[in-house]
Amino acid sequence: MSRFIFLDRDGTLIHDKGYTYRTEDYRLLPQALEGLQAFARQGFRFVILTNQSGIGRGFFSEADYQAFEQHLSEDLRRQGITLEASYHCPHTPDDDCPCRKPGTDLFQRAQRELGAVLSDSWMIGDKLSDIQAGAQAGCRGQVWIGKTSDSSPPGTEVPAHLSADNLLEAARLIANAEANTKANTKAPT
Repeated sequence: MSRFIFLDRDGTLIHDKGYTYRTEDYRLLPQALEGLQAFARQGFRFVILTNQSGIGRGFFSEADYQAFEQHLSEDLRRQGITLEASYHCPHTPDDDCPCRKPGTDLFQRAQRELGAVLSDSWMIGDKLSDIQAGAQAGCRGQVWIGKTSDSSPPGTEVPAHLSADNLLEAARLIANAEANTKANTKAPT
């Protein structure tokens, strides 16, 4: 299956403590697990795409990041959820890196390494850069966790997206969008 849910990490899947890297700070957001389970039932696979400028700023190391990701992945696996990959950009905004969202290099990596079909996949995140990245990468759609289309900075173009309070609500919205697409593409009898 090549349909993916691309997940931002901090503020979307886990609590954002501000440069979260210590395993003792790990905590899934409410209804995140239930949302992932609903997506899995819909046949989606999972990849985390996350900006981690704390590495570039020297707040924590690549090894700290990898230990946290392993902890997250193992916790989800124990609960029946498999992360196919976790891709990150360690650079700061000043580095102008194409892998930093809203850049699309992390999506292209998932396409190359995992066979992700971007036009069948969704991006879910809590920041404008997540929504912009999903749209620029050619994802089927985007879900902005905790935001609405009128909550973006003035003068900022916001791609079309759905809005949800949490991953479980996002799963319901995406299931409805997928069902509507199927209903609209059926040939008349």
